[in-house]
Amino acid sequence: MGIVKAKDLTFEYIRRDEEGNVEGITTAVDHVNMDIQPGEFIAILGHNGSGKSTFAKHINALLFPTEGTILVDGLDTSDEDNVMDVRQRAGMVFQNPDNQIICTLVEEEVGFGPENIGVPTEEIWERVAASLKAVGMYQYRKASPNKLSGGQKQRVAIAGIVAMKPKCIILDEPTAMLDPHGRADVMRVLHELNRKEGVTVILITHYMEEVIDADRVFVMDEGKVVMEGTPRQIFSRVEELKQLRLDVPQVTELAYELSRSGVPIRSGILTNQELIDELMKLK
Repeated sequence: MGIVKAKDLTFEYIRRDEEGNVEGITTAVDHVNMDIQPGEFIAILGHNGSGKSTFAKHINALLFPTEGTILVDGLDTSDEDNVMDVRQRAGMVFQNPDNQIICTLVEEEVGFGPENIGVPTEEIWERVAASLKAVGMYQYRKASPNKLSGGQKQRVAIAGIVAMKPKCIILDEPTAMLDPHGRADVMRVLHELNRKEGVTVILITHYMEEVIDADRVFVMDEGKVVMEGTPRQIFSRVEELKQLRLDVPQVTELAYELSRSGVPIRSGILTNQELIDELMKLK
């Protein structure tokens, strides 16, 4: 059974002007169907306003469908009795780690969630240690989160979710405020959690290089899923992605331009090494 299963998921909200008068209704998510399996690493792409963040908030029961359903580990998020269980199964990490960090010590921050759900004290500290080790932040357990870099704060935020032992982690542009080094750190942590712990990862991003190692990619536009496939399948469709105002990885772009200018290179190049191998064949 899928860990996240959306069926005809639709979400509408009322737009109002500055005086509070109704201007109209916006359909932010429009009959989305998605079936995500346990242990998958999923990337969701889309231009600003495509509905990807709104969709993500449904997985964590921060929003509820106007129409259709979304099941998380078999639980219907629309049922109020399920909300806390849903949030334990699907943890959410946001763009700005400062919005999630509330404690004065890193280890307290990571233990906050498990304590809230009634985990016994001894087990909380075991979870804190294991989670901080998993994200490479154990040596900072006695540090103040405010003294950490952006990438370190984001890893602490992820550890805080991991300590809840969710089956699924949703990350809404978690690297948007980080430098390239911090981004690489966070991505490495996510792939390790996915591989070693079997945690399902749903990553919303606009950095195309972060998508290359995903199992599957969904592309959203105007609230709808308009493409679905492996990274190679998606990035083989450069023209369509450009029409959706999306980029492709730099090496994919270079290979595409070479191909357009007559160099016989296959489509869907994802890494520098793949491009080198293709060019070596031309000797």
